[in-house]
Amino acid sequence: MIHSTKPQKNPCLLYNPEGLMPYLKAHGWQRSLVTERIHDPSLDDVLILLEHPPVYTLGQGSNSDFLKFDIDKSQYDVHRVERGGEVTYHCPGQLVGYPILNLQSYRKDLHWYLRQLEEVIIRVLAVYGLQGERIPAFTGVWLEGRKVAAIGIKVSRWITMHGFALNVCPDMTGFERIVPCGISDKPVGSLAEWIPGITCQEVRSDIAQSFAEVFEVELVESQPQGFFWSE
Repeated sequence: MIHSTKPQKNPCLLYNPEGLMPYLKAHGWQRSLVTERIHDPSLDDVLILLEHPPVYTLGQGSNSDFLKFDIDKSQYDVHRVERGGEVTYHCPGQLVGYPILNLQSYRKDLHWYLRQLEEVIIRVLAVYGLQGERIPAFTGVWLEGRKVAAIGIKVSRWITMHGFALNVCPDMTGFERIVPCGISDKPVGSLAEWIPGITCQEVRSDIAQSFAEVFEVELVESQPQGFFWSE
């Protein structure tokens, strides 16, 4: 008698903390996870889903001219970090995903990885009957010409960090103080414009499921150790 067995999916730890996590705390957490995996590539992959208090981040080498305020006299939280891409804005109501993946277990191809992250978002939008789109020459996901998801990554020895930010129901006024992702002729949008009343809480599970499908992993819900955040 022949038994057909499905190939075992790689486990991926899912950290899904509620409340708001300060950007620098999440950044330090990512860096520690990456460092651990560079030293021990056998460690499980990780997906972190969370929300940040209002903060602007600039990618490595990004142009500060895309800020519409003086960075030296800013009342806003601004950080330059090692991801690719231009300036972006994070705030409550925007769901941020930070995959810490060893691409040697998938495909050692950064363009492939960016398209996979876009695919995760496109599948989430499809859950709500919305057709997400890619625009050639840009990274991210658009809905009817409005950018609803930004993507920026950093990869060290094929271990990924940073990731994607999906505008679910944020206060969009924070985007008015920047040229988001350095793209001046394409507006940003949020899912709440198409689905009034949508919340990050319900979208979290959709992102987790889509991520597991696209990357063919088995998500294992886990509790972060040693990191605390404010409500």
